[in-house]
Amino acid sequence: MGFEIDFLPVGDGEKGGDAIALRYGKLDGTRSEQAVIVIDGGTKESGENLVNHIRKYYKTDQVNLVISTHPDADHSSGLTVVLENLKVDNLWMHRPWEHAQDIKDAFKNGRITGKGLKESIKKSLENAYELETIAKRKEIPIFEPFSDLPKKDDQLIILGPSEEFYDDLLPNFRETPEPKEAVAGLEKLVILVKEVVKWIAETWGMETLTDPEEGETSAENNTSTILLLPLNGKKFLFTSDASTEALNNAIDKAESLGIDLREVGFLQIPHHGSKHNVGPTILNRIIGEKLNEQKHLKTAYVSAPKNGDPKHPSRKVVNAFIRRGAKVYATKGSEKYHHSQDAPDRGWSKAEPLQFNDDVEE
Repeated sequence: MGFEIDFLPVGDGEKGGDAIALRYGKLDGTRSEQAVIVIDGGTKESGENLVNHIRKYYKTDQVNLVISTHPDADHSSGLTVVLENLKVDNLWMHRPWEHAQDIKDAFKNGRITGKGLKESIKKSLENAYELETIAKRKEIPIFEPFSDLPKKDDQLIILGPSEEFYDDLLPNFRETPEPKEAVAGLEKLVILVKEVVKWIAETWGMETLTDPEEGETSAENNTSTILLLPLNGKKFLFTSDASTEALNNAIDKAESLGIDLREVGFLQIPHHGSKHNVGPTILNRIIGEKLNEQKHLKTAYVSAPKNGDPKHPSRKVVNAFIRRGAKVYATKGSEKYHHSQDAPDRGWSKAEPLQFNDDVEE
């Protein structure tokens, strides 16, 4: 069974996003012998690029499955273009407004009804709601991807989030009404300044990346759908913008299924390589321990903006992946393509991996 995985660039400055297309099956066979999946669509522009890419390289107008991992606009906006312009068989997305009745007591306004909260969330998460609206109009079946629900795909395994974990985080979405009890840190005054980057030295044996503190990433990001795709003995892990708590839950879920994620051969670096999403502890669980010397044991892709350095990807994070045997590739304004040996030749030049950094951001 062959495969093609494409990470398309999103944005052209310091802001990026995720837009991923993949195809697997008998790549030289008929369309019915293949599956085409889209995981997030970035901006409207990258959504158009996804449509053109699928038509040009996958030779089809049909997408078996579209997955919106979470409602952030840099992931979900482009999917509206995909749904409007291609034939989509199924849509996986979380619908936070459908959970309003279950979590309405967590909100400050004690008089708010489940129905009132539902409408409030719909309005504030317009990109996600637009996806649902298009899917309903085009009669595309919608499934909420939770790890504790019955499996909906023969290949894909949902490792996170669970529905309970999702509902716990929903009251702390940035664009929902204020919860009764504010999460620590959310009430602090934040002054946005242009940071002056300070550089420090790193060596192979000296890792300066530290474990993120609780609350360093948003509730929306921690509800990201985490997916595992097993194919012919290989495993591919897609993490979206998940952070340590969500990733730990995903590892626990995988272990309950008898899967060791350290054996994954291809993985997505979470949240564009932010140092607020991963640290040594979670990387040791999901990739493996640090090595004594550089080796290529697996491949890691990161969706990073063209001018994202040094935050996206963080040099500390890149080094941490390399120390654990990963060869790291970043989009940085250009498409990155991972494929099996039997994939059609596109005539593309070979991508260059990121190198180990001797200087990292403080």
